[in-house]
Amino acid sequence: MHTATARFLRYLTVERNASELTIKSYREDLTSLAEYLTEAFGHDPSPSEVTPIDLRGFVAALHEAGYAKSSVSRKLASMRSFFRFSQREGIVDSTPAKPLRNPRRDRKLPHFLSTDEIGQLLDAPPATQPLGLRDRAILETMYSAGLRVSEAVGVNDADLDFENGLVRVRGKGKRERLAPLGSFAMRAVKRWVKERSLSPKEPKGGTAPVFVNKFGRRLTTRSVGRMLEKHLKHVGLDTRTTPHTLRHSFATHLLDRGADIRSVQELLGHKSLITTQIYTHVSTAGLREAYEKAHPRAG
Repeated sequence: MHTATARFLRYLTVERNASELTIKSYREDLTSLAEYLTEAFGHDPSPSEVTPIDLRGFVAALHEAGYAKSSVSRKLASMRSFFRFSQREGIVDSTPAKPLRNPRRDRKLPHFLSTDEIGQLLDAPPATQPLGLRDRAILETMYSAGLRVSEAVGVNDADLDFENGLVRVRGKGKRERLAPLGSFAMRAVKRWVKERSLSPKEPKGGTAPVFVNKFGRRLTTRSVGRMLEKHLKHVGLDTRTTPHTLRHSFATHLLDRGADIRSVQELLGHKSLITTQIYTHVSTAGLREAYEKAHPRAG
């Protein structure tokens, strides 16, 4: 299994040009599978020795270990890809992962901030300090365009279209989309870019990152998470808030104000409308609360 896994990862790297994050996820998932099977078999088995029963045992072990259903589903997807590759390469005659089914996922309502809370958060970074301007710019951008944190830190200078108020975004699966920037975000980004230009460490060229650290290097998603945590504590907002909460808030606020769900789907870069529909539950809950407060015969 370990040798076949290494071969599969090379295929993803060389032939599929998969991202480092994708490779890392597959490596972690398949290494844990290989280690489980090695212990179960008493030796490192070849993929051709593995049966659906062995894989079901692995999935059961994941559930017993307390893995979230989403994590189990991801590991199942990794197994399917690996065994499909093994079948194409003639390593196995058929894939033992085919009979396995994903666990039914719990549909948790996403945590989001109210418009007042968003306002407090976006005003938290000090506008009198260079890094405060940067923090404001990236938070405004993420909320204004509904960006994932990985999309925000991946924005380059050439992706900004100030004239039309747009930003080019590279999303999941390397899909690109154009996202609108509101006036608040536009002003914040312009102020940050102007401030950044005063630094001797300013990156140059169209592929230069918009959001950089004090050394002039691209911000990481982890850095944005730490930055957000600092500002949340400063204004006393819910510590459950993550960078992705800004994206949840973006979608919820649009739907609350009558935006069409398919438009929100396009803005979020969701491949499927089903992914976007969870926000309609949040929006409906808000409408119900407003109705019960306002209607004289609601209670």
